[in-house]
Amino acid sequence: MPTLILVRHGRSTANTSGVLAGRTPGIALDERGTAQAAALPARLARLPLAAAVTSPLQRCRQTLRPLLDARPELPLHLDDRINECDYGDWSGRKLAELSGEPLMEVVQRHPSAAAFPGGESMRAMQARAVDAVHDWNARIEAAHGPDAAYLMCSHGDIIKALVAEALGLHLDLFQRISVEPCSVTAIRWTRLRPFLVRLGDTGDFGGLVPAPDATGSGDGGEAAVGGGAGAP
Repeated sequence: MPTLILVRHGRSTANTSGVLAGRTPGIALDERGTAQAAALPARLARLPLAAAVTSPLQRCRQTLRPLLDARPELPLHLDDRINECDYGDWSGRKLAELSGEPLMEVVQRHPSAAAFPGGESMRAMQARAVDAVHDWNARIEAAHGPDAAYLMCSHGDIIKALVAEALGLHLDLFQRISVEPCSVTAIRWTRLRPFLVRLGDTGDFGGLVPAPDATGSGDGGEAAVGGGAGAP
């Protein structure tokens, strides 16, 4: 079965301002995110891609623009099933403010039970994204053969949930996974099982330097809801 290349969108203005963007319109890449997107074609230059699939949100489409400009023959498909989690009433609020909400502890410790007010549950988020991947796996294999590779550009929590599913991890453990902006994660499917062959690869080890006040990462080791801003 095909190899899926998962790309998280580049760093956005919401990432750097500590806001949980969700599906709020008008969230664009910041200067660093634009540079990350510009570097993506060279990072993927040796990899033949059968198709690109993207979340419909602006920051994902901006991330793919340089790659599509470099590969005008690459077909692009929008799929709402890999859209950002619908955080409902939490969308657009500061993460520092949300950290005091009782629901945040559920999101951190027991995400399979978390449902955002006015939005969706994290279980529903994972289920729709997994359905999208299995659907696209079948479509790509039928059109291009089992050795094909294709790309999906999506969001931090979506990618973490897909990695958890591929590894056979319960959703309650997905907050242990981290994917930085514009990182590349690759999952190769076989008849028996998927293999995680890359996870959050940016080619930059700056993210391993301890930050004194990392956005979305407190003293208790909280995961960055929505994905975080990545290396400074």
